[in-house]
Amino acid sequence: MGPLTERQKAVLEFVVDYIRVHRFPPTVREIGRALGIRSTNGVSDHLKALERKGYLERRGMKSRALVPTRKALELREVESEPSPLSFEATEASSRGTLRIPVLGRVAAGAPILAQEFWETTIELDRSLLGKSADAVNFALHVSGDSMIGDGIHDGDLVLVRQQSTARPGEIVVARIDDEATVKRFYPEGERIRLQPSNPRLAPIYVSPDDGRDVQILGVVVGLFRQYARA
Repeated sequence: MGPLTERQKAVLEFVVDYIRVHRFPPTVREIGRALGIRSTNGVSDHLKALERKGYLERRGMKSRALVPTRKALELREVESEPSPLSFEATEASSRGTLRIPVLGRVAAGAPILAQEFWETTIELDRSLLGKSADAVNFALHVSGDSMIGDGIHDGDLVLVRQQSTARPGEIVVARIDDEATVKRFYPEGERIRLQPSNPRLAPIYVSPDDGRDVQILGVVVGLFRQYARA
């Protein structure tokens, strides 16, 4: 059957992550909207290829009938590492600290170019993170004031759980083409609204017709602010 293409991997990753969050499979339109695939036929072709290759199986004929096989779940676990945004926070030492990779700056305002590599790492005591400690995969610097209504300020570090889906209203790190931004996520039919919490700023709307590629990189689960700077 041959290896999976990059697009097939992205579709499979989205399906698996969506089910983990929502407990049911996504529709063809939801997959297309999330991955920037404008044609539903294009999404269907990728799903059929994943069926043929043994990564998805159909249970019934409903719109949410495709589910990942064990082969898909195993691949998703293995391939969570090679992705440039799949860095896992690791235990730094027996002291109970967590070493978290910082992947560059993200605009909370007008998006800036995303830097998909480690800028540095930080070490935080697990006790400061509480139950969120095991959910943090990476951190990102925030630039701008568009999320001040949620207490996220310029220079803060948002702590992020990597996933490709989100519930309406969650604060996400989203990538639009090659740029990334922190906003609240709201799906609205065929389009997505990325909403700032600063009332002076307008939301960002992304739809399949505008030709932009939008992807959720993760959900914000915590915040780190450094008051004293060297």
